[in-house]
Amino acid sequence: MDPYFITLLILGAAMLSAAWVPTILRYFSISYSICYLLLGVIIYLDVDEVPLPDPLWEEGYSIHLTELAVIIALMAAGIGIDKTFSLRGWKMPLRLVSVTMVLSIAAMAGIGVFLLGFDLPSAILLGAVLAPTDPVLSGDVQVAGPNEGDEDEMHFALTAEAGINDGAAFPFTWLAIALALGAGTSEGIIVDWLLNDLLYKIIAGILIGVVVGRVCFYLFFKLPERKQLFKVQMGFVGIAITLFVYALAELVLAYGFVAVFIAAVTLRNREIKHHYHEELHHFTQQVEHLLMVILLILFGGSLVHGILDHLTWPMALAGITFILIIRPLSALAGLLGIPLQMKRKLVISFFGIRGIGSFFYLSFALSKADFPNKDELWSMVAFIVLISIVIHGATVARSVRWVTRKPN
Repeated sequence: MDPYFITLLILGAAMLSAAWVPTILRYFSISYSICYLLLGVIIYLDVDEVPLPDPLWEEGYSIHLTELAVIIALMAAGIGIDKTFSLRGWKMPLRLVSVTMVLSIAAMAGIGVFLLGFDLPSAILLGAVLAPTDPVLSGDVQVAGPNEGDEDEMHFALTAEAGINDGAAFPFTWLAIALALGAGTSEGIIVDWLLNDLLYKIIAGILIGVVVGRVCFYLFFKLPERKQLFKVQMGFVGIAITLFVYALAELVLAYGFVAVFIAAVTLRNREIKHHYHEELHHFTQQVEHLLMVILLILFGGSLVHGILDHLTWPMALAGITFILIIRPLSALAGLLGIPLQMKRKLVISFFGIRGIGSFFYLSFALSKADFPNKDELWSMVAFIVLISIVIHGATVARSVRWVTRKPN
């Protein structure tokens, strides 16, 4: 049998199952990400003749597959948020992106240097790639979609956090790259990082996102209504906008992740109740789910192909500490003073899901510079993503029910 067609058969069957597996697993209160992770493990263990790739050891392959999944997830997240942007209304996610993310990066970088023996660039990179809450795997704790009418502060905060901090973590990734390339901490490196990687790339990404979002709103929402000559109501437009704004931002050396999410939020905010948002979100989310299925299968295969070979007990303990202690405590610190029920704060703090975005950042950084702890970084990040999928996937449904349950 031709291995190519066997591969297509397996991937096609996995994608078809994505239509009904989530509904079935909902009865068992288990996230379907666990199901596809296990499927990947089984495929790679038992089907030797299928040449499925292991992308997590090939940075070039991994970069583009993971970045595609992340930018599409960012578009879906931005369109799905019902709350109009304002500094006051978005206080929670902005706190999570600033206070919480910085504390998490600092804590993991410190653990990397003082407990694991990593060099400083590798330790900073470890903190940076683990900083963002993953927009791809966090669908179970995100908002349901545009105009669903059931968006609460908890789901909003986690969705907006995942949308914002996938771009906000980039400056720290570039700091690790700059230190690795410079082999030191000279003043010139830090100044260039502040002006270019921290300020210019974020500001340019925001501006591009706002402009593209406004232009696309006029082209696909207002112009068809005013001229009544044509009607654009196709869901793939969301994917087209995603690819366009991401590429445009990257071409001018801005942060594409920032531009995509800002464009999505701008597009949604211009006329927040418009029914076309629902179609854009639905199609974009479907593509996101298909990519997620593929990536989870490949990640499952990576687990049996040696990605955890360089994991040590101290690294495993540090990973568990990050998921169960560092993220929750740093998130609670970020939420200090926010008028929100404590159990909702606890759920927000606990569900800092790590996933595909971390793999993108790691593969991206390793393609730009040599890090002495490359193998250890892959093993540790893979382990943390694994335990995040298992722990968060097994508890998300029960946690949401606990928070939303009305008292008797």
